[in-house]
Amino acid sequence: KNFLSRSERTALADPWQVSFDPKWGGPDKPVAFKDLTDWSKHTDPRIHYYSGTAVYRTTFQSKTQNPKSKIFLDLGAVEVLARVRLNDKDCGIAWKPPYRVDITDAVRPGSNDLEISVVNLWINRMIGDEQLPLDANWKDFETLLEWPDWFKTGSPRPSGRYTFSSCRHYKKDSPLVPSGLLGPVTISTSRKSP
Repeated sequence: KNFLSRSERTALADPWQVSFDPKWGGPDKPVAFKDLTDWSKHTDPRIHYYSGTAVYRTTFQSKTQNPKSKIFLDLGAVEVLARVRLNDKDCGIAWKPPYRVDITDAVRPGSNDLEISVVNLWINRMIGDEQLPLDANWKDFETLLEWPDWFKTGSPRPSGRYTFSSCRHYKKDSPLVPSGLLGPVTISTSRKSP
């Protein structure tokens, strides 16, 4: 009796416009995702190796809901964390399964503007950086000999790398980790048990 019974699950099928941060190696302009896909499987290296926040945007239509019902947005699979905004209202953060947020107070009849900010892990960017030349002196794969001059002076990196650590944890052929909003994204309506 304490749980909501869920019904009327509807999948969001419209394309997504996804904005990546170019300061962290992402594309300069939003990219259309017809289907939700893992960034690490994307053919564009700017997305393939991307780590940081990307913002997914789409619109969907909604009908008038029963006032006794609650409406939920189920994100499906997320790698790793997502913040949901609907019609400029913050609906919360989903950071573990079932990756579901209550959108009852934000959804409106007719057109709705959905924005989902997804943050992944740093791993893929570090592996992507290993594809580029070294710009520091290393004793071995893991041991930095000294702080590089560009680091000490706050200058731009000569290699084009984005990440820096005093220990290299990954090699250029290390496996990438799944990233992004993987879905499927659905809307469900729930009603409290009598």
